[in-house]
Amino acid sequence: MYKVTAKMEGMMCGMCEAHVADAIRKAFPDAKKVSASRKHGEATFLSEREIDREKFKQAIQETGYTFVSVSVEPYEKHGVFGR
Repeated sequence: MYKVTAKMEGMMCGMCEAHVADAIRKAFPDAKKVSASRKHGEATFLSEREIDREKFKQAIQETGYTFVSVSVEPYEKHGVFGR
């Protein structure tokens, strides 16, 4: 599993966060735990497989927000008591 974190500019309200989250879900239907934060200027989600970074960039730009960067790192799910 992978954790995807994207930095972007332009989110100003809760509707902006929802708009970005919806765009991610549309572009990547298998995305899990999708969230966007205007305060931090980022969106995160989990994916079972590597994502197409260019497709991700395009999905963000199509929403009208400014794509800054994306990072993808391995993610290991932890249980209630750690590992």
